[in-house]
Amino acid sequence: MTAPESIETASAPKGRLSIRTIAMPADTNPNGQIFGGWLMSQMDLAGGTHAFQRTRGRVVTVAVDAMEFHRPVHVGDELSCYTDIIRIGNTSLSIQVEAWVRRRSLEVAQQKVTSATFVYVAIEEDGMKRRVPPEE
Repeated sequence: MTAPESIETASAPKGRLSIRTIAMPADTNPNGQIFGGWLMSQMDLAGGTHAFQRTRGRVVTVAVDAMEFHRPVHVGDELSCYTDIIRIGNTSLSIQVEAWVRRRSLEVAQQKVTSATFVYVAIEEDGMKRRVPPEE
């Protein structure tokens, strides 16, 4: 088993691009940096979109593992969230979500700012759990 890749050595996103957006002034905290909650919500949208497509229906977020914010996100940064399914259970799935930014200064390279594992449960319209269907 290999050691996890550190934030300093991560050179390319893992998974598929699931969401891309621009950080705007309305998303800032009193210090002028983007709220961590905004970043987490974008990651949840990305993971939820991937989970919805894989389960072919509604899902709800039931857990998020610990997040560390390694770099700030600034107004004007282009945020990209990449997702990768890492576990599928009977009614749930775990998705690794990586958040990367491209700085407004027109840098070509992206920088990884955080990652976390989001756990989703597939549900019926009435909110009851349902089985994750087999892959097609």
